[in-house]
Amino acid sequence: MIKYIIRRLIVLIPIIIGVTLVVFTILEMTPGDPAKMMLGDGATLEQFQAFNAKFGLDKPFVYRFFNYILQLFTRFDFGTSWLTSRPVLDTLKARVPITLIIAVSSIAFASIIGVSLGVISAVKQYSKLDYISRLTAMILAAVPVFWLGMMLAILFALKLGWLPSSGTGSWKHYILPMMTLGLPYSARILRSTRGYMLEAVRQDFVRTARSKGVPERVVIWKHAFLNACLPVINTIGVYMGGLLGGAVVTENVFGCNGLGSFIINSVKRKDIPAVTGGTVFLAIIFALILLSVDILYAFVDPRIKARYTAKGAK
Repeated sequence: MIKYIIRRLIVLIPIIIGVTLVVFTILEMTPGDPAKMMLGDGATLEQFQAFNAKFGLDKPFVYRFFNYILQLFTRFDFGTSWLTSRPVLDTLKARVPITLIIAVSSIAFASIIGVSLGVISAVKQYSKLDYISRLTAMILAAVPVFWLGMMLAILFALKLGWLPSSGTGSWKHYILPMMTLGLPYSARILRSTRGYMLEAVRQDFVRTARSKGVPERVVIWKHAFLNACLPVINTIGVYMGGLLGGAVVTENVFGCNGLGSFIINSVKRKDIPAVTGGTVFLAIIFALILLSVDILYAFVDPRIKARYTAKGAK
């Protein structure tokens, strides 16, 4: 198992390099001179040249890319922001916890609602609850995140006055972002859980358990759900990456100073080291999440753990 984890961590290296190359290339092709955007049109030619020399912009693209990769893997250095002249990693340390709180709370909220209603909808197929759940899921899955966020803010912050509409001062500030991100994904998790549960309850081992007189609650949760939860876990893990991306929009709607707002503001100002560092950091987090999902598989299904152990023994 440990060897498998090490192999997966090694696979992250080409992924990080590929993400960095894509970001570098896109930012290189975008119009606008970084020196002019940072210094303004009133700067002299000498100031432009000094800026380019300081941050290596007078060097070829290939040189800058490989130099960035080298400092990333040897010193875990994400570069220095052109705008603030501070290490990008320092800003990431302050911003990432906010984004992770929003993303993790959202996926927990979405999973609790989606899995619970998905199981109930599958067990009570074609009931009124099943129809209402599926209809609500279709509506929520089609609603844009920014629109849902504004509607929730109008209802709970402006009309009812229960929750703050912006900021990150207390735990109450995270409720609206959590609901904004979590509700659409709870709808998707509900539909996935329902589909996998319908397949599981029709399997022979479920019929056998019922014929032996096993209580229905045990049949559903211990036999059917445990069999259906593996693809559900995989679905939730993949959605976690979408939640990290969705946090970019949500943080701007609710004025949260997280990683998403940092990347967007850096893009507007063409702060290439900040954009690259933030994007690569998000890619690393997402890759680690997928690795965690694979490890979780082994604890849910002993057959997978035995397969990994057998591979390690060889």
